[in-house]
Order: sequence, then C-alpha cells, then structure tokens
Amino acid sequence: MTLRERIMDRLNEMTTPSTKELKEVLQSLQISLDDLQPYLQSPEGKPYYRKLLYQNEVSELLVMNWSDMECAPHDHGDSRGWIQVLSGTSVNTIFEVKENQLPQEIFDREYREGSFFFAPKKGVHKMKKGRGEGLVTLHLYSPPIQGMMVYDLEKCAACVVSEECGAWWPDHIRQKVKEMQLK
Repeated sequence: MTLRERIMDRLNEMTTPSTKELKEVLQSLQISLDDLQPYLQSPEGKPYYRKLLYQNEVSELLVMNWSDMECAPHDHGDSRGWIQVLSGTSVNTIFEVKENQLPQEIFDREYREGSFFFAPKKGVHKMKKGRGEGLVTLHLYSPPIQGMMVYDLEKCAACVVSEECGAWWPDHIRQKVKEMQLK
C-alpha cells in the first residue's frame, strides 16, 4: 500500500473526529521521515515549506520542513489538530489573546523527535526550529484550516490570510482576506 493510500484509508474513515481520535489517527499512520523525503523542499526565505499530503471535507494532513526563521504568532481558525515532530526539535510558544489586543506570550516548550502536541481551536502559537538538526513536522487538522489569523507584533496588527499564505505576514495584498489594527 502506498503512502497516499494509507493516508486516504485512515482519513476517509473519520466523520466528526474527537481530539483523541485525531491523535490516534495521526499515530496510526506511522509516517517516517523517509516516507516524506519526496515532499520536502527548501523554505526559500520563509519559516517553513509546507506540502498538503491529503485533504477532504473533514480533515487535512500537511508536512512542513523548517528554516532557521520562526513563524509569526497565528491561530488555525476554527480548526484543531495535532502536530508530530518527525525530525529535530520544535520550540512552540503559546500566547494569550484578548479581544482586539496584541497577543501576550505565556510560555514556550520544546518538543523533540517523536513528540506530539495539540493545537486547539483559536489557540495562538508560533513555532521555530530548536538547536540541532533540521525540523520536520506532520500536521493533522479538522476541519481543514480556513480563516487563519496571523499577528505582526511589531506593527500591532493582525490579518486573516488566504490559503496560499502560511504563518507569516503576507507578501502580497491578495493573500490578506482581512486586516485589523490592535491595541
């Protein structure tokens, strides 16, 4: 069975996955770094390069390989999911956000190869590669991400980005769905 067939089989079984089921499905895929080598590319001046491995109406599975840049604080809209560290170490920073205010950093935590961590609905975080070898992460979200909010702490601004933009301030006006000033 190919990697794509394995992914399709497991993800197509889910209808309204619980948080626990999402993690169990991600674990059951048993995807290795070797499986993903054909999908990894240079981030080219961005915090990460991402490749959508599979998406249906219920969920999406992505692989990301990281540069030495950290991503911007962001949420995942109305999606929630799990992140698996396949290689390297991830530093995940959690923020508290009060309405129309700048996100405030609460804490950060390192996750090493083999670790899983949860991304809650509307939870704001940022990630970066820790010391050592390259960081590669696998992300399973439900439902597929739409309406991701990205924060620029220096500009005291936030924007909802289009699907073609990641967790960084958009390079092109077409990547911004909505922009707002924060207090």
